[in-house]
Amino acid sequence: MITLEGHSLTLEDVKHVLYDQEKVQASKESWECVSKSRQAVENVVNEGKTVYGINTGFGKMSDVLIEKGDVEELQLNLIRSHACGVGEPFPEIVSRAMVLLRANALLKGYSGVRKQLIEKLLVLLNEHVHPVVPQQGSLGASGDLAPLSHLALVLIGEGEVFYKGERMPTMKAFGTVGLTPITLTAKEGLALINGTQAMTAVGVVSYLEAEKLALQTEATASITMEGLRGIIDAFDEDIHFARGYPEQVDVAERMRRYLDGSNLITRQGEIRVQDAYSLRCIPQVHGATWQTLNYVKSKLEIEINAATDNPLIFEGGQKIISGGNFHGQPIALAMDFLGIAVAELANISERRIERLVNPQLNDLPAFLSAKPGLESGAMIMQYSAASLVSENKTLAHPASVDSIPSSANQEDHVSMGTIAARHAMQIIANTRRVVAIEMICALQASEFRGVQHMAPRTQRIYRKGREVVQSITKDRAFSKDIESVALWMKQGNWDSILHPVSKEKQFI
Repeated sequence: MITLEGHSLTLEDVKHVLYDQEKVQASKESWECVSKSRQAVENVVNEGKTVYGINTGFGKMSDVLIEKGDVEELQLNLIRSHACGVGEPFPEIVSRAMVLLRANALLKGYSGVRKQLIEKLLVLLNEHVHPVVPQQGSLGASGDLAPLSHLALVLIGEGEVFYKGERMPTMKAFGTVGLTPITLTAKEGLALINGTQAMTAVGVVSYLEAEKLALQTEATASITMEGLRGIIDAFDEDIHFARGYPEQVDVAERMRRYLDGSNLITRQGEIRVQDAYSLRCIPQVHGATWQTLNYVKSKLEIEINAATDNPLIFEGGQKIISGGNFHGQPIALAMDFLGIAVAELANISERRIERLVNPQLNDLPAFLSAKPGLESGAMIMQYSAASLVSENKTLAHPASVDSIPSSANQEDHVSMGTIAARHAMQIIANTRRVVAIEMICALQASEFRGVQHMAPRTQRIYRKGREVVQSITKDRAFSKDIESVALWMKQGNWDSILHPVSKEKQFI
């Protein structure tokens, strides 16, 4: 059970809730904070004070005062009018993350919502009722208004949800799990949608996938090293300590561990003096990606515990301040950076694929074909990798450098952070397929060299890989193989491969 209180949620906690179906609860202390901030909102309404979002219009209409009897209709109208998302829905895992992060933010006690509203969010998580949220339509300030409005629709019994693998009207799922809709009261609609939880949810899922993919890319590159009889000296720790980047040092160390005991790797001067950059510079290039991942992780771990709606309530209601914490610029920049960094993993992977299949660059059968000439082997797999790499380059154009004014120019600078996060997620999916192609080619090249000569760890990966994709003994439609390996990389349990308990136990 993960306990939420708005301040200490970690990416590891999020991972358990998203992928291990861990249940959630709120801390006693957080409920006390929620109660105090809610009382402040009710005082504003009862005393007739003018406070943005509680008894005023929104955006450019913030100067319009709303009568006390209309505050509930104000919140309902807000949710319905702002539910303008379009396009395909976010993956269900992202929708689940959005609900988790929204609940955690509201539990900080700065938002003025009732306990009942947050309890509904927690029930959605624990019962696995996930809102259907269209991917497109957010500017990333005033937060993710359109996506989060679709989340809020579910709380009032409208919209659609995913439940037990089926997309259905919200009330159908509510009837199954025994939930009833909630009537939004003062400020609650605004508190639900004025935040960065859509872009941050995509960012968290993308980061977790990117972290796993980066490790898998090193494992794959190690097999490529064996298939091409690469030079191990380039991973000597003295080289990497001499430069000083810890992430580079770590990549080199992991590469040495993968290749420990291999009879296929070579020493400088044994076959050639130096390898091409795509082999020799693996620690430098992959290490730079890890630097970016660390940066992105630090920003996400702040944002998943951030109060990002407006206005915020402090000092038991003595201070209610309008600000701009909903602005997604920190996450927008981080997501652009993440997309660029992962795209580089694909770039260098595709160059290793070329070295594996090009007979002018190696001494292997042309295109790893069993019958070169009669059969094309892996020739067109490299084409697919090149296409994905090229697509990544267009997706890596930073979204955060763009801004379009909205709400009659009241909201005159926006982050486009959700676009950045969506592009990063697509880049990760593309890169996974590129690395899957490298894995297929590397397995085949090492097989030509002799599996018995591989390192113990890479032999283990080889055996696991051959359960997913067969050897290339003749031409076949390789599309299914690529997708099968990519799915194995995304959903398979790689812990024993990527994180062995000990050197003695890793091959049991």
